[in-house]
Amino acid sequence: MSTIRRKHSASFKAKVAVAALKGDETVAELASRFQVHPSQVHTWKRMLLEGAGELFKDGGGQEKANEALVAQLYQQIGQLKVERDFLERRCGA
Repeated sequence: MSTIRRKHSASFKAKVAVAALKGDETVAELASRFQVHPSQVHTWKRMLLEGAGELFKDGGGQEKANEALVAQLYQQIGQLKVERDFLERRCGA
């Protein structure tokens, strides 16, 4: 018997976690409604509670985006330096 794994989007996980936080329905009811395992509902709820503080930090997610951009730019600079050095050697300059 093979297990089928589904990939859930971040927005779906957030929707389930928020519904779990509201407490209007039991975890079993939420799991049935969203067709996920009850332990998954608990996991996503815990992740939401633990990560909520990061949303309200100064800079929030913008800081991580800036770090990723800087890393990408450094990579491009390195690649351009290697290409320039190669062309200088090929041209004999």
